[in-house]
Amino acid sequence: MKKIAPSILASDITDLVKHLPGIEKETDWLHLDVMDGHYVPNISFGFFVIKSLRSKTKMFLDTHLMIERPDKYFERFAEAGSDLICFHPETVQNPIEAIKQIKDLGCKVGMALNNKISVDAILPFLSELDLALVLSIEAGFGGQSFIPKSLEKIKALRKEIDAEKLETLLEVDGGVNAQTAGTVLKAGADILVMGSAVFGNGTPVENIKYMKKEFELD
Repeated sequence: MKKIAPSILASDITDLVKHLPGIEKETDWLHLDVMDGHYVPNISFGFFVIKSLRSKTKMFLDTHLMIERPDKYFERFAEAGSDLICFHPETVQNPIEAIKQIKDLGCKVGMALNNKISVDAILPFLSELDLALVLSIEAGFGGQSFIPKSLEKIKALRKEIDAEKLETLLEVDGGVNAQTAGTVLKAGADILVMGSAVFGNGTPVENIKYMKKEFELD
């Protein structure tokens, strides 16, 4: 499975709903970046936006929590309609317990690596995860350029996932566009999070169609 997960962080949220039916026809994932102004120096959206989206789409809601102590809020994000909840290992006291919490809520679970965090932080938990997310920018703001050294993390995780014969999906978020997607896919990514590349110039649906054709995505 190789696919695009459009990131609504780059969208005009007031205009998003009218594009959802077309986006649904081209991909079944939607990426939601939740920021609290503490773990990262930015604030995005929370439970109410996710709940509203859930009522308007059947897409898989891939929720990435860039917040401190996310384990205090897992239940509320699950109730809002998240299908997958992804957290950063350094934001919880006990990653294994956090993974169990999310699974017990009936959600799939992901773990994210910020730019300055080593792959070693996620390797002990890889077999328990449905998804591993490599941030190829510094967490906090959309529209940043891809950091080339992130490719080494992607390759290292791909190697480990394949060596252990895991079904863990490998997702990459940050500066993924027509210029970088091919390299990211070659390094081993399964899910390409695209924000500006989808919601920038042109229409989201046409941009997704172009990327799918250009890079032979599902």
